[in-house]
Amino acid sequence: MTTPRPHALNDGRPSAVAIAYDNNDAAPRVIAKGYGTLAETIIRTAKENDLYVHESPELVGLLMQVNLDTQIPPQLYLAIAELLAWLYALEGNAHQKLEIPGLEPKSTTD
Repeated sequence: MTTPRPHALNDGRPSAVAIAYDNNDAAPRVIAKGYGTLAETIIRTAKENDLYVHESPELVGLLMQVNLDTQIPPQLYLAIAELLAWLYALEGNAHQKLEIPGLEPKSTTD
């Protein structure tokens, strides 16, 4: 298994974004983002606090466009909801209901 590292943009600078979701919020928020040394600090801090670090350059690129302390836009709900649902299942919290407004749950009877 490789150690997660900051994602490099086309110009070679590493980048990282941290999001958080609170059931009282309408959607997850961008709580930290940065390039270079700041990106490395974001990842190191997450690991030190036993938080999951997901590697997705495409998603990082999209989330870098969201202002700090701002909820993610509806266009990213599905991608983030799938990531959070997978993470909840990984942590054994699959029994908890994850609701993000505007995102209807998939039917299991199809």
